[in-house]
Amino acid sequence: MFEFQQYLGFLAFLTVLTIGFWLMMFLISFVFYWVGGALYEMAKEKKAAKRLGRA
Repeated sequence: MFEFQQYLGFLAFLTVLTIGFWLMMFLISFVFYWVGGALYEMAKEKKAAKRLGRA
């Protein structure tokens, strides 16, 4: 069967894998938030420029 050290190695592997997964999810969500905010600001600037051009 399995020895105790193999079990600890498997648990360490799962811990590192889980931490890496959630770190990747956090970083991806941060990038989407950043890009979404930049697009929103760009749209606001274009709308303001269009408003100033017509007035």
